[in-house]
Amino acid sequence: MTYRHPIRIAFLATSFSALAAIGACSKTAEPEAAPPATAPITMGTQVDDAVITSAVKSALLGDSLIKSFDLQVETRKGVVQLSGFVDNQTQIDQAMALTKGVSGVVSVENGVTLKDSPSTVGTKMDDAAVTGRVKTALLADADIRSFDISVVTFKGEVQLTGFVNNQSQIDQASRIARAAEGASSVKNELMIKQ
Repeated sequence: MTYRHPIRIAFLATSFSALAAIGACSKTAEPEAAPPATAPITMGTQVDDAVITSAVKSALLGDSLIKSFDLQVETRKGVVQLSGFVDNQTQIDQAMALTKGVSGVVSVENGVTLKDSPSTVGTKMDDAAVTGRVKTALLADADIRSFDISVVTFKGEVQLTGFVNNQSQIDQASRIARAAEGASSVKNELMIKQ
């Protein structure tokens, strides 16, 4: 009568499975395809960028000199874009300094514009309507991911900031913004994703 040890059999089966897995891993890797024009952003980087954006917005909100609601903040791979309209150069300088002081910020792109004079309630309503028209048109365009584009309007001047895949998207976004009813000019600060 032959007696088999169940523990030895299980051990041997596990050992053979492990060796087979190691052998499969030692295959020569296939050459990798060239990376896409814009490298995909990882989930970790997206989370880091969201944390940076929140920290910058908090720093701007906590500063009595800056009206952070007048500024837009976009972040991609640690590059922060500031845009919007402020009353004076001191506010721009302070916003830049606060943003550079946030942990994780690699660089800051300044797209902030000085207001030439205060706007009226009617102008603010008109600007909100222009912003809405531009956002709607960007959303309707199949070639542009409008969720990656911030739109701010002051006295008819439309500012576009954010990150897109290529120059043709930047150009198309400008055309769309210029065509919006009530847009008097367009300042395009869009950047190509790295």
